[in-house]
Amino acid sequence: AQQVPRYVRVNTLKTCVDDVVDFFKRQGYAFLGKAGSVEEMKALSGKKFLLDLHLPELLVFPPQTDFHDNQLYTSGHIILQDKASCLPAFLLSPAAGSHVIDACAAPGNKTSHLAAILKNKGQIFAFDVDTKRLATMNTMLMRAGVTSFKLAQQDFLTVDPHDPKYSKVTCILLDPSCSGSGMVTRLLLEEAAPSVERLQALAGFQRKVLSHALRFPAVQRLAYSTCSVHREENEDVVQAVLQEQGSAFRLVNVFPSWPCRGLATFPGAECCLRASPADTLTQGFFVAVLERCGDEAAVPSSLPAAPEESLQHGEGAEPGAAPPKKRRRKKQQVK
Repeated sequence: AQQVPRYVRVNTLKTCVDDVVDFFKRQGYAFLGKAGSVEEMKALSGKKFLLDLHLPELLVFPPQTDFHDNQLYTSGHIILQDKASCLPAFLLSPAAGSHVIDACAAPGNKTSHLAAILKNKGQIFAFDVDTKRLATMNTMLMRAGVTSFKLAQQDFLTVDPHDPKYSKVTCILLDPSCSGSGMVTRLLLEEAAPSVERLQALAGFQRKVLSHALRFPAVQRLAYSTCSVHREENEDVVQAVLQEQGSAFRLVNVFPSWPCRGLATFPGAECCLRASPADTLTQGFFVAVLERCGDEAAVPSSLPAAPEESLQHGEGAEPGAAPPKKRRRKKQQVK
């Protein structure tokens, strides 16, 4: 935990990167520009910060920098979210106006990220079984300025894929319950690895929920992620479901510049991403993006072909590209 930076995602529903950078400068922070390497991010100290190496709306501060009382956080202009946790929505990259399902949504950071990418257009259907977590999530989403969402206290496995209300759902973000073995606190404490039985039970659930998600008739793209380091919950789940699906879905080779790939446990596993404190300065994480096969999926791409409007602030841009130019018309300038 002492090594992983404090990541701050700029909430583009309320502000923009330039305004947030200016705000922190006025608070005495020194902005060092866009990071050129992981080593540069690792060397951060004091009141210095960078624009992330890969994600265009992510700022990087020294480890354990506390923003919980900061005006930008309490007003919803920034979201405190680990870099690896930002990858699923970023790589799913739904076009503005899309209908999207966040299958296991609480506490809601990924949901608010989806809404920012969608520019509050379209619709997000968010499911979770825990009443308290959903109530907290609702408060968080309202604070973040998210408007285009519907929360449901429901087990995603009980959702009918053929319900007409989901007939336009083209993208699904699936971050199911997992062992949490990639969380930095657990990694550093060297907690005992979950038992074989526990991993098998989790993997069984994960396979079931991933298969269920792919039954939605209009779904074209799905991001599957866990905060686990175990192949049983990651590559093995993806491999099993792809085999079950036959030729209906395929893995997308997302983020070619990302250094850590999936374990070579089956052909194509290198399309998946892994993250770790040692290699990527993040929590331990896994992401795979599945795409329906067919003419609409025939264009080889690290991210989906997106309309021009979704390229304006970086969601559809090639990861690692130059940060977006300053916009002419700013949103709610922070004072």
